[in-house]
Amino acid sequence: MTVPLTVDPGLEGDLTVPADAIGVVVFAHGSGSSRHSARNIAVARELQDNRFATLLFDLLSEDEDVGDRRFDIDLLTDRVRAAIAEVSRHEQTAGLPLGLFGASTGAAAALRAAAAEPQRVRAVVSRGGRPDLAGEELRRVPSPTLLIVGARDAEVLRLNQQAATELGGPYEIEIVPKATHLFEEPGTLETVAQLAAAWFSDHLR
Repeated sequence: MTVPLTVDPGLEGDLTVPADAIGVVVFAHGSGSSRHSARNIAVARELQDNRFATLLFDLLSEDEDVGDRRFDIDLLTDRVRAAIAEVSRHEQTAGLPLGLFGASTGAAAALRAAAAEPQRVRAVVSRGGRPDLAGEELRRVPSPTLLIVGARDAEVLRLNQQAATELGGPYEIEIVPKATHLFEEPGTLETVAQLAAAWFSDHLR
């Protein structure tokens, strides 16, 4: 069942909760994207099939979604933390183990939120993310973190490998063969979804 959920300060979200949910995953999309991201929706459906509730929401309002605000990691982190607070008190998801799934700049915001909310965030997955943009906060992330990068996304792969060594908790890097930054190649996004579902299954139980 999918219900609308408003994330303070008035950001639109879609919360989908399977009847037998065992955890909840909050999505943080990349710059210029929204809760309607086809890639994130595809990953969310795989997670739902694996009994995870999902929240896809807009990190910025229409007026905010311009220029440098898309890359304001502090602001995006505040929005992810607001979403964590919403699902933590929502009647259908309160008490469920919580994970974060971030893409591009949203991955940096997810990691910073994990550093700020160590008692709530149990696991993080990044898809084609920019963990390097989380800066020194990487050292304060205790949550097990999975970094998924396309094999043909050379610069982002280098940045992920470098940032991973700064993480304060356990991590793994999964390199998806033949994939570029947006995982548009046949079968690559399905691989991302399966890897994410397995990671959350291992760490949100």
